[in-house]
Amino acid sequence: MHSFPDHLLKGHANFMAGRYAREKDRIRDLAEEGQTPTTMIIACCDSRAAPEMIFDAGPGELFVLRNVANLVPTYQPDGGQHGTSAGIEFAVKALGIANIVIMGHGRCGGIKAALNPGLKPLDAGDFIGKWMNMLGELPDQLVQNDLMTAGERQTALERISIRNSIRNLRTFPYVAALEAEGKLAVHGAWFDISTGELWVMDSSGDFIRPDF
Repeated sequence: MHSFPDHLLKGHANFMAGRYAREKDRIRDLAEEGQTPTTMIIACCDSRAAPEMIFDAGPGELFVLRNVANLVPTYQPDGGQHGTSAGIEFAVKALGIANIVIMGHGRCGGIKAALNPGLKPLDAGDFIGKWMNMLGELPDQLVQNDLMTAGERQTALERISIRNSIRNLRTFPYVAALEAEGKLAVHGAWFDISTGELWVMDSSGDFIRPDF
């Protein structure tokens, strides 16, 4: 075994001396009583777009699921191993989540890969390429538009993929049923890494900057 990364040990020491010391009672209550978050965030695993940082959330406040490009597959109750679907099932069925937020972000590497399928895969397994195939023909439709710049295509697909994931999320029977009953709300959001701005989907599907 290799030595554990020193910067992580130092970070944990800072956590114990700082946040843990300040929130010790709350953290111990969470350990004893369990978690009761009301919101699930499905976000990208990009290290620059951490939901807990973006929403200034404390322990136990958010149930976070992260994958490449914050994609949600359709409901597929087959023999496969579906990590994202398992997280959704647990959040809705076990935790009784009231809100699910699909949050994309600017400069997403997964989206860039989808827009550039000719790039050499990182590995022979090409797990990223296969995962991004979930977007179907959406990347091709943008690539064929020669009036858009590369940056415009990138931002457009980052936002379109959020709408696509919301559509896929609604194929989960219990999600659709609870949403129809008004017991579950589904949201879309897009985070701009460079400016810190958050854009949220309104009822029409447009992304707007909320008024605080």
